[in-house]
Amino acid sequence: MEDEDMKKRSVIVAMLCSMCLAVSTPIPAMADASKVVTLGADLTDEQKNTMMNYFKADASQVQVISVTNQDEHDLLGKYIPSEQIGTRTLSCAYVKPTQSGGIKVRTANLNYVTCNMIATALSTAGVTNCEVVAACPYEVSGTGALTGVMKAYESASGQELDSTKKDLAAKEVVVTGDVAQQVGQDNATNIINQAKMQIIGDNIQNADEIYNIVYNIAEQNGVSLSQDEIDTIVSLLQQIAQQNYDIQEMKKTLANIQQNLEQSKAEAEGQPTPTPIESNVADEGTGEDITTNVDSGALGGNVKETSTEDPGLAEQTGADTNNAGESSDSSDSSTGIPDATEDGTVNTDGSSDGTTEDTPQESTDSSTDNSSSEEIPAATEDGSTENTDTSADGTTENADGSTEGTDENTDASTEDTLNTETLTEEGKAKFEQAQQFCKGEYEGDLAVLQSVVSNVTELPVTLDQDVASKLSKKVLETYIKVLNDAGASYVPADTDKYFSAELNVLDKEMKTVFSIDTEIADDDLLVNVDAEVRQKLYDDTMKFFANLYGETTSEDSSTDTAEAGTDENTEAYSEDGTTEETY
Repeated sequence: MEDEDMKKRSVIVAMLCSMCLAVSTPIPAMADASKVVTLGADLTDEQKNTMMNYFKADASQVQVISVTNQDEHDLLGKYIPSEQIGTRTLSCAYVKPTQSGGIKVRTANLNYVTCNMIATALSTAGVTNCEVVAACPYEVSGTGALTGVMKAYESASGQELDSTKKDLAAKEVVVTGDVAQQVGQDNATNIINQAKMQIIGDNIQNADEIYNIVYNIAEQNGVSLSQDEIDTIVSLLQQIAQQNYDIQEMKKTLANIQQNLEQSKAEAEGQPTPTPIESNVADEGTGEDITTNVDSGALGGNVKETSTEDPGLAEQTGADTNNAGESSDSSDSSTGIPDATEDGTVNTDGSSDGTTEDTPQESTDSSTDNSSSEEIPAATEDGSTENTDTSADGTTENADGSTEGTDENTDASTEDTLNTETLTEEGKAKFEQAQQFCKGEYEGDLAVLQSVVSNVTELPVTLDQDVASKLSKKVLETYIKVLNDAGASYVPADTDKYFSAELNVLDKEMKTVFSIDTEIADDDLLVNVDAEVRQKLYDDTMKFFANLYGETTSEDSSTDTAEAGTDENTEAYSEDGTTEETY
């Protein structure tokens, strides 16, 4: 059963980039309105002709690119397990960059990804004007449509999109899709879209403020999100907020998407629809809109479609974008992606219409926990969150009264206390950098230190090896707690030096580790280390973490200035091993 399920998932997850790597060979830059069609390499000739007919695209008038499964693995390998990407490529897209008119998207036979999900993610990728049709000969998930669209856009426009923004756009589709499994596509897109509008418009980057925004938007829309879902959305939006965008263009795009979502919801509820936004940026001289000039009949009957230009199309064609998908037995719990059969069709309760292959509905004895039942810290006026489950020492209390976390009196091994399995991919990457810093700074490996800290020519300190090893472990254990806590226990204070909640929590913890501003205990690990050395270790440690999070403080700047202008501050401490090396 497990092997069969894996086969079913292969085609659908492959959509993540089937159209993506549309450029197998270099393509010269084209003028505005150049068009690119991407076709899955594993489609039959008949299916490829069907897609060209649906797009109403003439092979002599458009650039046609074949996308292979290897292309998908090359692009998706870092995001999705190989067995989920599968062995076949079926996705198709039709893309035309435009000079104006905003982002217009139409989808067909995609039951998981909607036009609005693709449009808002394209705005994250840095696209401002484009027409897109994403489709397949038969019904599939469509989770990979965005990546292929971006590659086709680059091919047609001759403009390479920023790699970081593209990664964030792909992540946005995955995050939105996963949340949609619980609350529905429109609700998930609505929450992320509204939050993006506010965060980008007001230039908000603080994680706690973003948390507050997401929490309140969900509450205002009557949507219940789990703690994990909120944390994932906040992490995504914080990364997006750190990018440079054309604010006015993005606000226009997000406003149009918001209008579509509101109109779609109103039509579904039988309410009066909002007045459409009058566009004063009509597409100038780029020919017919490819999102409206399609032949739906080419795909057979009962094709589910969505369109940013026709919010009512989803309801008319039976593409339900308002219901959650958590009740489906055919979804992969690890990704939230609906299962597909080996030929790429999707298990449904209805009968086949000739374009989708009927497959028996599978059942499972395993129950799925409703993540929305998790208790979520309430957002406060200052953007912080109430932590109801975390104790003062950072440990988490379980239902049976036991606690998770590192107890200094336990016999847990280093491997257990430094286990990173619970961390996000971003958290793991940061932790690996911290490991390198500790090995270099405390344990005296200059080469390793230089790999993570710039402008270091000699070791700042020399510690006893046993003390150094234990200090590394203590700092790393503390950092893992902070990463797992993700700022949930953070309470804002006037003395905070950093924007990041994690950094402020870590700063407090590091002051305890190095006994800063307090009398050192007789049994402390660093009791025999000079106070100036401990201060230096603390300063270097926090400067490393501040750089890791992309932050600096006024104290760092003033320290650098003082060191640059005072000989006394640049003398080395030969006895205790410290130097005034700054990084």
